[in-house]
Amino acid sequence: MSASPSPAPSVTPQPTGRKIKRVAILFAGGPAPAANAVISTCAASFLQHGVEVLGVMNGYSHLVEFAPNNPMQEGRDYVLLTGKKLRRTRNTRGIMLGTARTNPGKDISSPDHLTDAKRTAPMRTVFEALSSLGVDALVSIGGDDTLKTANKFRLFQQTLPADAKKISVVHVPKTIDNDYRGIDFTFGYFTAVETLAEEIRNLLADGEATRGYFIAECMGRSAGWLAYGAAIASEASLVMSVEDMVGDLMTEETVTDPKTGVSTKRKIVNMDAFVDKIVDLMLSREKLGKEYGVVVLAEGLASFLPSANLEGAKFDEHGHLSLGGTNMSRLVNKLVEARYEKRTGKKRRITPVQLGYESRCALPHAFDVMLGSQLGVGAVRALVEKQYDGVMISTAGQLDLNYVPFETLIDPKTLVTVVRFIETDSDFQKLVRLLEASQNY
Repeated sequence: MSASPSPAPSVTPQPTGRKIKRVAILFAGGPAPAANAVISTCAASFLQHGVEVLGVMNGYSHLVEFAPNNPMQEGRDYVLLTGKKLRRTRNTRGIMLGTARTNPGKDISSPDHLTDAKRTAPMRTVFEALSSLGVDALVSIGGDDTLKTANKFRLFQQTLPADAKKISVVHVPKTIDNDYRGIDFTFGYFTAVETLAEEIRNLLADGEATRGYFIAECMGRSAGWLAYGAAIASEASLVMSVEDMVGDLMTEETVTDPKTGVSTKRKIVNMDAFVDKIVDLMLSREKLGKEYGVVVLAEGLASFLPSANLEGAKFDEHGHLSLGGTNMSRLVNKLVEARYEKRTGKKRRITPVQLGYESRCALPHAFDVMLGSQLGVGAVRALVEKQYDGVMISTAGQLDLNYVPFETLIDPKTLVTVVRFIETDSDFQKLVRLLEASQNY
């Protein structure tokens, strides 16, 4: 759960020879700071190359509604991205094209499904919608689910007749969670970290003034990058994520499928050990005269809660648990309050909070604007100069561009992406533990 997978075999992208005259840019999934830096710089660079640019509105939501009697409409479904429209947009909040989580590839979960007309119907509709606009290429901006969709769109086109016109697709990785394989840091991550760190600093000041604690649940669907970063930058008292659930912090439960009656083992957090770890921290700090603190929990831990705590949970179109809806911070808060009182005979003010949404459309920091701008330019270079299809735009070092083939990022059998966790005993993980220990001095 905590180690990154071994690298996939190296694949060298090959030019398609396709000329790009008209391109569509699409943003899908949750917002991230510097989204407009990517869109604006990408569109401006295309315009400099003489390529007409269409901005698709609200992810795939309008594309999947296309039909002969419901053609794509300018202003409703897409906009022309002109120099005038792009003026002074690179540093702005929000997403100029809007976004959505509509998933046209949700019924495609193996290569065999690509030849199933019913399963691929939404993907065919997307292809026909884009074809009706006369675009030669699609720039997909989004998280790992959007990367999966981009790959399925490319694979679907490979099932079309050999002489059918193909739409090249490249992907720009986006997530404030920073759990993306194939790139060191995703745009918006550092802005999100600073925004959340400021919130936690405020909570620390509140806790010190009132002799209280806060259980802060921090966004981060699978991995702990965002929680770790915010904790380091804010001097939080403790941070825990899925990567830390090892040893006695994990256990198993038996789950029986009500439809099939088949029982399986499921890894879950050992709530007793988990709660005791937080109470141990509180008691240790009390000995130093510190009767306050902030404990940061990565929301991905909610996926490993015992089944009894997940009854009635909701899932999105990509099959992911609605982590915010589980309100893990409130659950943990109640358990910690009870355990603290049981062990000490005293009550302690503890307050649950959920952090994350306030960071997604924060004003982007300079580094994220620089990173987003370079990734936007990379999409243009991949399509126009290198004539690639099926690559993710990445940077390394001093924002040097790399083009990572989809095949190296996605499991060819399941067509799903692989999460990049914080590696166990990595220098980054050791840093957060060192800083937590240094609070005792």
